[in-house]
Amino acid sequence: MTQAPGKTTTRTRPTRVRWKIFLLLLAVVTINYVDRGSISVALPMIKKEFGLSEEVTGVLLAAFFWTYALMQLPSGWLIDRFGPRRVVGSSCIAWGAATALTATAPGPGALIGMRALMGATEAPVMPAGGKLNALWMPLRERGRGAVILDAGAPLGAGIGGIAIAGLIAWTGGWRPAFVIAGAVTVLMGVAAWWYIRDNPRQHPSVNDAEATVIETSHEEEDAAAGNSGRRPLRNYLKFRSFWAMCLAWLGFNGVFYGLLTWGPLYLSETKGFDIKTIGWSTLVIFGAGFVGELIGGSLADWWRARGRSANTVMRALLGVAGVIVVAGLVGVTLVPDPIAAVVLLSTVLFFLRWVGLMWSVPSLLGGRENAGTLGAAMNLSGNIAGILTPMLVGFIVGATGNYTFALLYFIGAGLIMTASVLALDYTKRLPA
Repeated sequence: MTQAPGKTTTRTRPTRVRWKIFLLLLAVVTINYVDRGSISVALPMIKKEFGLSEEVTGVLLAAFFWTYALMQLPSGWLIDRFGPRRVVGSSCIAWGAATALTATAPGPGALIGMRALMGATEAPVMPAGGKLNALWMPLRERGRGAVILDAGAPLGAGIGGIAIAGLIAWTGGWRPAFVIAGAVTVLMGVAAWWYIRDNPRQHPSVNDAEATVIETSHEEEDAAAGNSGRRPLRNYLKFRSFWAMCLAWLGFNGVFYGLLTWGPLYLSETKGFDIKTIGWSTLVIFGAGFVGELIGGSLADWWRARGRSANTVMRALLGVAGVIVVAGLVGVTLVPDPIAAVVLLSTVLFFLRWVGLMWSVPSLLGGRENAGTLGAAMNLSGNIAGILTPMLVGFIVGATGNYTFALLYFIGAGLIMTASVLALDYTKRLPA
């Protein structure tokens, strides 16, 4: 029997619009990482065309992160002030245009400028996703919401290797490949603006039963937390858990962005992979990260549903993941065989992406009202690693002529991540 809008009975089944929104966000973040990683896949061709040194290559790879990091805190304010729907849609359209414009770059300077423009326009997407997780997901489902959102990163990196390599082969060059990728992104931005809403009650496809499930969970969460309302970021700076959150994401991105930006070139220059083999290897490595992230989120929600505390679940899962990541990177440093390197890097990505659960932490520490601001602060910290890592790896490889010390840098970042996820208190909202 069909129910009139706004009416419900005890037999009415809740709709599942929240999961459709997060699948759309998964697609948005996937395209985000296809676009940002496209430069790495095309890098062997770009280096040859422009005659780039290792040091200039490092600057080119880091340019995206300069503006991406700079725009994090302004993005968090915009998200909390105007809502994530507008921010996600407009951001996606803008960075799609920037991706296409990259194809017009006549030299290294213009290419660096276009990458910086992409960084500025992509900046709001992940904090906005964290805000939507707080607004749309009941507490018991927030782990899966966080990893569905963040799983677009390894999925996009994996698909991007094949997609961009395929477009380059099909069109005959990296420039037309970038134009096509940018056009697809603009269309995705239009779809996001059309479907996403800032509140379940605003969505025409949400029935009363689903809205009530979400609202009841939020009311229980707020009652247990005992504090609410928007708070300035400075109020959180005195808490250990705030800094642990930020350092965990910094260490995480030190590993992930290092592999995302330099991984294809590492496989090309040390293992002799051609562009086709790079594409398939990237798919395997980052595809393992995608699968691992979904498994990590499901494990977290499953374990929490059985009565385990947030500290037990998060510290155990993320601590184990951190140890395996560090051990895997040590193995990559020691093992020369190319197939073994791909297997080890796949293992590293599988467990590294469990740390995508961190996107549930801003709402845990700050509540829904401050999730955008805290998510932006966390992402700013992570993208300090994004700024430093590509340049440092470039200088290390340029100075030493090999990747050994670059891999040791990744190991250090993994240790920072592991120590931080174990120091964070996941059980209570910060009394800011």
